[in-house]
Amino acid sequence: MFRRPEKQVPGLNTTSTADISFMLLIFFLVTSSMDSDKGLPRQLPPPQEQQAEQELLVKERNVLQIEIDAHDQLTCEGEPTTTEALTDRIVEFVANRQNDPSLPEKSRREVHLLGLTEVSDHHVLAIQVSRQTTYDAYFQMQNAIVRAYARLRDDLARRRFGHGLRQCSAEEQASLAMVYPQRISETAPGE
Repeated sequence: MFRRPEKQVPGLNTTSTADISFMLLIFFLVTSSMDSDKGLPRQLPPPQEQQAEQELLVKERNVLQIEIDAHDQLTCEGEPTTTEALTDRIVEFVANRQNDPSLPEKSRREVHLLGLTEVSDHHVLAIQVSRQTTYDAYFQMQNAIVRAYARLRDDLARRRFGHGLRQCSAEEQASLAMVYPQRISETAPGE
């Protein structure tokens, strides 16, 4: 019986496989689009070097204290609350529909498209967040604030323009934002 010698299969040269994989990864990262439509529309203050030190005196009735502690407990004016209740509380606070002397002052101003209107421009939402607060708790609190302003502006749009905030033009939205401006002051504990 004759035996044929076994053929040796030559090994594959894989030295450049890692390089090719790395180049393909870079290529796809550079050429792919990463749209991110989520986020919070906030304008950050200027850097400390350019910021002029200015003391702002705010009456106590114009400030709504909102806090989140290290255990993600949300409080408003020292009382534990939920994000839904916080939205309602902010709407009541900012709107001050009965001109309650314990709620923020209002001023009468000429607003484009709305004429002479009561404007809620003295209120401040003073937010204090612990450094150990989770991002989810912080984000939920910020969403509650955004919902409150959206509700206020939507109600005003329906009363004055006859349609909701989403159907408003950019000019109408700017007028609504002048009546209910977002006035938020955020500090870290100990500041």
